[in-house]
Amino acid sequence: MRNHVHRLLSAQRDLLSPEAIGSVAFAINELEAVMADGTNPGRIRIKAEELEFAANQWLKPYPHAAWRENVEMLLVAVAVALSIRTFILQPFKIPTGSMQPTLYGVTSVPDFSRIEYWQPNQSKLQAQLNEQIRLRNDLQIPTGWDRIQQWLAGNSYVHVVAQNDGELQAIDPPVHFLINIKQTLWIGGVAHTIWFPPDYGDSTLAMRAGLQMRSDAGSGHFFHQGDDVVKMCVSAGDHLFVDRLTYNFRPPRRGDIIVFATAGTQVENQDEFYIKRLTVLPGEHVQIGDDRHLIINGRRLDATTPHFEKVYGFNPTQPPAKSRYSGHVNGIVAREFDLYPNLAPLFPDAETIYTNGDDAYMVMGDNTCDSSDSRTWGSVSKDNVTGKAFFVYWPLTSRFGWGND
Repeated sequence: MRNHVHRLLSAQRDLLSPEAIGSVAFAINELEAVMADGTNPGRIRIKAEELEFAANQWLKPYPHAAWRENVEMLLVAVAVALSIRTFILQPFKIPTGSMQPTLYGVTSVPDFSRIEYWQPNQSKLQAQLNEQIRLRNDLQIPTGWDRIQQWLAGNSYVHVVAQNDGELQAIDPPVHFLINIKQTLWIGGVAHTIWFPPDYGDSTLAMRAGLQMRSDAGSGHFFHQGDDVVKMCVSAGDHLFVDRLTYNFRPPRRGDIIVFATAGTQVENQDEFYIKRLTVLPGEHVQIGDDRHLIINGRRLDATTPHFEKVYGFNPTQPPAKSRYSGHVNGIVAREFDLYPNLAPLFPDAETIYTNGDDAYMVMGDNTCDSSDSRTWGSVSKDNVTGKAFFVYWPLTSRFGWGND
C-alpha cells in the first residue's frame, strides 16, 4: 500500500494541490512510523486504511487503471530487457563454421556445399561427391524419444519426398514466419513446403550455403513420385550470450573470442556481425610461419600462449584440415595442401610481415582452412568491437555453458 500510493503521489505531484500533497504525505509518514515500530499489527492495519482513504480522497483516478498498470509493467520489463541486451548481455547466433571446432556454425549431413568444386583434381572431387552421397543414403531419421534427444542437441531433420513425377523447377527463398522459417520447392508445378528447414542464420549465408547447395537439390533434377528430394540432418549453430560489459573496463586481450561489426571494414558484407579470435593487438607486426604459427613482433605463439592451447595443440605431422585445430595457414601452406588457393592473400608466404594499425585488431578463425578473416581483409577498428563470447545457451551439447575459449 505504501509503495503504491507513494508512486502515484510522485507521478501526480505536479497536478495536485499543496493540501492534497500534504495530506497524502502525512498518511504515508504515519504508516511508515508504525511499520518501523512493528509491535502493534492492529495499528499498522488502521494506518494502512487511513492511507487508502487519503489516497482515494486526494489522488486523481486513472481511467482503465488495470490496463494502465499492466501496460506500465510491460513497458518497464521491455526497457529492462533492452537495457540488458544493449549494455550487459546480447544473444548472438553463429551462422558460419569459421570458429569450429571451438564454436560451431550451422552444419548439415550431408553437405554438398563442402565439395571443393574449384579443385582441379577430378578424382578428389569425385571422392568428395561420393562421400556426400553416401552420407545422404545412410542417414537414418530417428523417431520418438531419440528424435527429442536430437532436437535438444540442436539437430533437426529435413525430409522432402516427391508427391508427383516432375522436374525440380525452383526453390523459393526462405521466408521467416513467426518463429519458424518457410521454404517452398516446386516439382512439376506442385508446391512442396518445408516448415523447419536449415537454420540459415542470415540471408547471406542462405545464398552461400542454403538448402539447394547443402542438399544438392538443384533446379533441373527430375524426380519420380516417392523419391527423396531432400534428406538431411541440420545442426543449428551455437547460440551464445555476448558480454558487452567487460570491455568498458578493460581493452580486449589477445586470445579473446570477440564479436564485431563488419561495417567500415574490407569485409564484403557490411551489415553483419562476425565472431573470431583476437590474434594481433594494435601496432604489432605479424607474420605466419610455414609451421602454421603466428610470429608477432618476432615472438612465435605456441600452445603455451593463453587461449591458444587448442589452436596450436595440433599434430604437426598431420596436414591442416577443416573443422580441426590446425594453427594458422599462410598462402604457401594453403597451396601445398590443395586448400582454397586464395585463402590468405595478405600472408602469401612466411616472410611477409603485416603491420597492424594503432587503433585496430586482427582476428582469425580457429577453422583456419575455412575462415575468411584478417588474412584476407586486414584489420578491424576498435570501435567495431561489440563484446566477447560469454556463455553458450543452445544447443545442449558439450559446448553448453562457459569455457569455450
